[in-house]
Amino acid sequence: MVEKTKRMLDIEAMLADEPNDAFLRYALAMEYSGKGDDATAAQMLSELIAIEPYVPAFLMGGQAYGRLGKVNDAMAVLRQGIIEAKKQNNLHAMGEMQGLLDTLD
Repeated sequence: MVEKTKRMLDIEAMLADEPNDAFLRYALAMEYSGKGDDATAAQMLSELIAIEPYVPAFLMGGQAYGRLGKVNDAMAVLRQGIIEAKKQNNLHAMGEMQGLLDTLD
């Protein structure tokens, strides 16, 4: 676990008021990822995905699991993300996730 930055603490404070805000949850996970704590980031992104199908979380979760060497988890998140991106007509995200998935297969 990394030492929390002021930005992390600020996001956590906002989340205390808006615990279901997908963007804030995503932003906090990205802060952990930026600090090299992929395990925490992946966990937070998985929790977010379970609550709401926030498309960017699938790609970032796949990347985080990949960096952790959890290839099966990465592929599962990416496959789920591709389905959700297609539902949301987000072809750009779908293509990015497919590209990453292709490198893991």
